[in-house]
Order: sequence, then C-alpha cells, then structure tokens
Amino acid sequence: MRVTSSMYYKNLYGNNNTKLTNKLFDVNKQIASGLQIQYAKDDVRTFTETMRLDNEITTLEQITKSTESGYKVSNQTDETLNEFTDSLNRMRVLLIQASNGTNDEASLGAIAKELRGIESNLKSTANTSINGQYLFSGSSVNVKPISEDGTYNGNDIDMKSFVGSHNQQKYNVTGAELFLGEESLVKREITTNKENNNLLLKYDNLKSTSSDNEPLSRSSTIRNLMGDTDSNVDSVNEKHFFYIRGTKSDGVSIKEKISFKDDDSVGYLLDQIGTLYGNTPTANLVDVTLNSSGNIVISDRQNGSSKLDFHMVGAVDYTGGNDADVTNIDDLDDGESDFDKIIANTSTATKPKLFIKEFITSDYIHSSEAGVASNIDGILYDRTQFNREKGSTLLSNTSQVLKQFNMSGDPYIKLDENSFAQPSTKLSDVFSGVEVIPATNPKTYTLDGTTLKLVGKDIAGNNYSVTVDLKSSGSTFSPDGGATNYDIFNMETPRVAVDADKMTYQQLMDVVNMTVTNELPSANTTDEYDNAIIKSNYKGQTSLSYDGKLQFGDLTAGNTKASLSLYDANTNDFSKNASVATFNSNNTLTVRDPKTDFFKEIDEIIKSVEEYKLYPKTDNGDKRTIGMENSLGRLDDLADHIFKTQSTAGAQSNTLSDALDRTEILRVSTIGLRSDIIDTDLAEASLQLTQLNLNYEAMLSTVGKVSKLSLVNYL
Repeated sequence: MRVTSSMYYKNLYGNNNTKLTNKLFDVNKQIASGLQIQYAKDDVRTFTETMRLDNEITTLEQITKSTESGYKVSNQTDETLNEFTDSLNRMRVLLIQASNGTNDEASLGAIAKELRGIESNLKSTANTSINGQYLFSGSSVNVKPISEDGTYNGNDIDMKSFVGSHNQQKYNVTGAELFLGEESLVKREITTNKENNNLLLKYDNLKSTSSDNEPLSRSSTIRNLMGDTDSNVDSVNEKHFFYIRGTKSDGVSIKEKISFKDDDSVGYLLDQIGTLYGNTPTANLVDVTLNSSGNIVISDRQNGSSKLDFHMVGAVDYTGGNDADVTNIDDLDDGESDFDKIIANTSTATKPKLFIKEFITSDYIHSSEAGVASNIDGILYDRTQFNREKGSTLLSNTSQVLKQFNMSGDPYIKLDENSFAQPSTKLSDVFSGVEVIPATNPKTYTLDGTTLKLVGKDIAGNNYSVTVDLKSSGSTFSPDGGATNYDIFNMETPRVAVDADKMTYQQLMDVVNMTVTNELPSANTTDEYDNAIIKSNYKGQTSLSYDGKLQFGDLTAGNTKASLSLYDANTNDFSKNASVATFNSNNTLTVRDPKTDFFKEIDEIIKSVEEYKLYPKTDNGDKRTIGMENSLGRLDDLADHIFKTQSTAGAQSNTLSDALDRTEILRVSTIGLRSDIIDTDLAEASLQLTQLNLNYEAMLSTVGKVSKLSLVNYL
C-alpha cells in the first residue's frame, strides 16, 4: 500500500492535535476551576469520593450549628445559676443575722423585707430568656416558667443537641429538675410544732429548781412533760398515755398507744418512739431528739425517702381514773388541753382533770363536715378538711409518694421509689396495706378489707358521707344510708368491680369527683357508671397536683361551697390496724426532705423571719412555720441542690464545647481530604500546561517540515 502525504498528515497532526488540544483544555479547566474534575463522567471514583466527603462536611456543619445553639443556652444557664448561688449566699447571711437572738422586731422586719426582695429577684432570674426563649421551661420555651406565686409552669422535657452520629447531648436544665428536683442523699427530718416546757414550774411547790425556765431534756421526767396537780410521784402506775400515728420511711404506717409512769424519763419516751419506727438495740433507723424549745425532732437515717411522718397526743387523768386510757381517741375530746385552766380550776371541759397534751396542731378545719366535731385540734391526725385554694380549689397537704416495693414485699420487684403518684399509679404502690396472715417472708400486704371515708359538702353545699370499700372480690362505694352500693368498675374486659390491689388513683379520683359534684350513677351498671363520670367532669375536676397531692376544682363557681375530707375509717380506733393511707393531715412539719419545692421553701424560710420564730411555735402567725433555726438547714439544702444543678449545667457546657472543637477538627480534616482528592495542584497543572504547550509547538513545527517535504515531492 502506498503511503500518501494526506495519510501521513492525518496521522501526525490530526490525531495528535486532538489529543493535545483536549489535554490543554482539561489542564486549563483545572487551573481555572481549581478542581480536577467537573462531572461524574470525568472520573467516577473521584466524583463518588468527593460527594461522600461533601455530605460529611454538610453533616459536620449542621452538627456545629446545633452544638453552638445548645452551647449558648447551656452557657447562659451556667451563668444564670451563678446568680442563684449569689442570692442564696446573701439569704444565708441575712438568716444567720436574724437567728442570733439579738434583733428586735423592727430589725427582723427589715431583714425579712430584704429577703422578700431577694425572693423577687430569684423569680425574675428564674424567668431568664435568651433570644425570646425561656431557659428553664423545658421544651415549652415560650412559656414563662415561674408565676408570681412561685408555681412552675414549664415541663420536664430535656432538649438535646445533635453532636454526632447517633449521639445527642442535653443542653438545657428544666425547671422541673431545678425547682422541683430531688436530692437522693438528703435525709428527711420532721418536727412537732408545740413547744414542750416543764409544766411542774407552774407550781412553786413542785419545782425541781428555783428557776422559772427549765428546758426539757432527755433526763426530764414524764411528769415534767405532762404535769401534775400534787406532789406525789407515782412510780408504780402507768398513768401517762401517748397515742402515736405516722409512717415509717419504708411507707408502712404505724399506730400505737404506749404508757409511762411519773418518773420515767423523756429519753425513754423518745427511745420508745424510735422503736416504733424500727430502731433496735444494735441499729437505729431514725434519730428521735428534743431541740432547745422542746420540739420532738425525728431524723431519718435512710436517705432519699420522703415518707417519714409523725403525730402524737398525750393524755393523763389527774383524778387517778382511767379516762386517759382509751381505745377510741375521740374519747379524749372530753378533756382539757389548756394546762393553765387545770391549775386555776377554770376548765369547762366535761372532764376538767383529764389533761390532753397536743404535740402538733394547725389551722386546718376540724368540724362535723370532716366527719368529727372536735374541741381539741391536736387529737385529729388525718380527718382534716382539704385546704381551700384560690376559692374554687380544694387541695390536700400530703403528697402521695411511691413505696420502695410493691404489695408482695418481693425485693426483686422494686418500684420507682419516692416518686409522686400519677393517675395510673395503683393505690397499692403507695398505701401501706395490711399484712397478709399467715405471714410470709418477705412479708406480703393487701388492701383487701380497707375502708375509706369520704366526708364533706358537695358543690351545692349539701352534706355527703360516702364509704369506699376496697375488696379483692371487687371494690365499691356507697353513700351512707343510701340504698345503692356502686361498683368501682375496671377498664378491662369484662368490666367488673376492680380488685382492691389493682385499683388506681384515677379510679379513686373518679369516685371523689362523682361524690363532690353529686353526679352518682343512676344504676349500678357500667354504662351508668361511665356516664356519671362524664357528667361529673363537666362540674368538677379531681386530679393529682405536680407534687402528688389530691385536689378538687369546682368548675361551676369561683368560690366553691364544697368541702372534702378523705381518710381511713380505722384512724381513730387504736384497737384496729393503722391507716393504710393519709391524704390531709395535722402532722409534723418538714424540716428537710429529698424533694425540692424551691420557691415554696423560700417562702416558708422568709415567713419564719416575718413571724419572729426561732423554732416552730403556735402562739402567733402560721402554726406550721418551721422557724429560723430549721430554715438555715433547709436553705443549705437548696443551695446544695442549686450547686449540683449548676455543676450539671457546667458539665453540659464543657461537653458541648469539646464537641464543637472535635467537630471543627473533623470538618477541617474532611475538607483537607476532599481537597486532596478533587482540588488541582496548581504548580503541577502549570508545569503540565507548559509541557503540553511545548509538545504542541513541537508537533506544529514537525507538521510544517513535513508539509514542505510533501511539496518538494509533489514538484
């Protein structure tokens, strides 16, 4: 085959020109764009790897934004909690000044006024917002967390930042944990509020010293505590009787009558109280002591429990009779609680020589509306009316708190102990129950056979009295004197009366709501039962408050006519089992508790200063004010709670800060990897461009020479 000039030209120039031109174009494009490829077709592997790294960079940028947003909130929270700490430190200084006993009422009034100012500032600080969003409202960032009365309005939902693949970090502190949180290491402490003095000092001939002020101590005698009318010391007969009720730290109720002789010591009484709460010769579960005002103080040795409670009434018959030794505590109502009237022989009581000593009293209403008419408030423990709140609401004062274990007593079936009850909570998870006989190990308890009394006035002002019978065969409720016994139906299939140990708070609240609104079923059927519940909900609402307290709200009036008392029918009979539950009680005052109610406690602390009370006293102001000495301990607990919460917030900030640093390092590293894969090395590309240009020029020169040879051959 003959090689022609056109063939030579085509092979030498045509093919090489196309290749070189394409390479020059690619190199110029890389230099202009800074990228090695423009499209997936240019290099599928490089394009795929680049897209993967682009997605990674985008994710890291989103993580950075999310983390930065969370860090701002967390950091602001940390700074805001610093203000809380400063305010509480100032409150402590003022409270110490108020407690030193050298201030007159004017000085205490000035201190109280400054304390109220700090309280107002704390509420303002609690409502701090950032970018229009409140810090301490949980996820309800548009809701102001703290009302003027100190009520928390937010929720307990955590907010979290996305800080990595399947990795989130909480960045907020909810008001639920800050203002209503719980310190599991705190040990509950309670105190009586009636001062106990040496009553024998009322008689010159009975004084043990010449002093008119002899504080009681463990070595004091029961006669010093309970008084007497003559000089004879009875070392034989146990004539002083004490009626004790309450709840142990494990949630088991106690009810006991104990008796003492004249010359028994107060320390012996305190030891006997400790024994009722589980103390043994080798181990104490509680400490029972007297403070300098003679108040009985009980301190739990088990931390994290909010169940410890106490009530006691003392009785002595100075005539030598048995009127102080009763089975039904209501029989003590015939006695006299004012010892000065006994001394002066001015008592108008039915039994003027029967002295009733109150250790705890309050301003709660004790009347026939609560199922008992009592002249001596201190006799009553849990048959008190719910408190009237804001005109239309009736609120109990005893939180419903879960026990450690359920009714079976099985240590392997542990409840969410010390949590507040919810509507779905079974009564048996809170109520102490009655031990099943024959006894088992571990002990088993049941609510079968428990009877509750529901007494008061309905929303129309009419009296009601209802009996609630809790039975394993099916629980019922019935108006006293009524013809119908209504089943309390379950929500299972088939619908039958609920087992006592399976009954929930919601089912009990339904009974309360139907009773107080006077919307009882027209017949004992499931349809009529459900209809009665629906109708009652249009007139009233019975619920559990944020702190586990039973409450009724009247939806028909701004100032309700209703009243409500709910208690165990056994409460006044000391021959029967202890009350399995308490809803509203004339009980001890809480000095310390694992559960926190921040602004409520701040208010109680300031009240102690406003009412000039160093210790709990009932002679002026609120009978349940805890006193300045006790307030110091409570304030320290609040400060510790804030400090621990701030530590948590600080740890969150540090974690978010570290996440930001880590994310930035990863982002820079990923950008570097992406650059290595797709970015053009300009120096290398420039050198390649120079080489291609030289090659192109060489090719053109060669083609020119070949073209000249072809012309000679042609000629």
